[in-house]
Amino acid sequence: MMIGKRGEATTSICMPDATSITVRDRDLASDLMGRLTFTEYFFLLTTGREPTPDQRFFLDLLLVSIAEHGLVPTNQVARMTLASDPKCLQGAVAAGILGCGSVVLGTAEDCGTYLQQAIVISSNSDDRPTALREFVQSFRDAGSKIPGFGHPMHKPVDPRAERILQLADEHGVSGAYVDLARQTRDLVHQVWAKPLTMNVSMMIAAVLLDLDFPASVLKGVPLLARTASLIAHLAEEAETPIGFVLAHHAEESIAYRGRSE
Repeated sequence: MMIGKRGEATTSICMPDATSITVRDRDLASDLMGRLTFTEYFFLLTTGREPTPDQRFFLDLLLVSIAEHGLVPTNQVARMTLASDPKCLQGAVAAGILGCGSVVLGTAEDCGTYLQQAIVISSNSDDRPTALREFVQSFRDAGSKIPGFGHPMHKPVDPRAERILQLADEHGVSGAYVDLARQTRDLVHQVWAKPLTMNVSMMIAAVLLDLDFPASVLKGVPLLARTASLIAHLAEEAETPIGFVLAHHAEESIAYRGRSE
């Protein structure tokens, strides 16, 4: 029994045969290997196009910006998983990836959705500044927050976001989405009546959308980047184990409270 809508049974990504591997209409061994960097290859795999110099530069920059952030929960759970089963590297990586969500890793996908909605709302109004302000205000009125704002550590600015913004301006790639991120930052400060950090996730989404990167893959960029970080933490865990130390300190820090208390 087939569940869901039947789609066309095709793929445009890869097809191997006995003597070759074709990836996006290019021969892997004779064309792509030795010519493309991994960043360029990732762009080709996800879009079907080879990146322009700006697309390659900024995708590389954004992957570097989000890959590592210390002993965050995703890295801790991966290290504790490897400590529990030192032979299961893939399981430890998977454990870390499963913990990558809107709280820990960032909200690039949600930021992209916000930016796309804001573009439509402001473009359909004769008074764009007012329409955008009302859209921002709607988040405040609903008791929610706009994705891409706030950070538990980086205040008043996220150095990664500021560097991305600086380089986007210098390279002349700041377009409608980066401009919208800037406008949103100003409005958030006004509507919330306090400075909220525009974090790296907002700039990842804005720059990628301005560079014609598919919105459907925005979430995949932080996931790809964080996989590299997880492997680094697990390599260190194998040499300098702290997984059980992390677990021990967690146990020490949490007090038991029975139902009668």
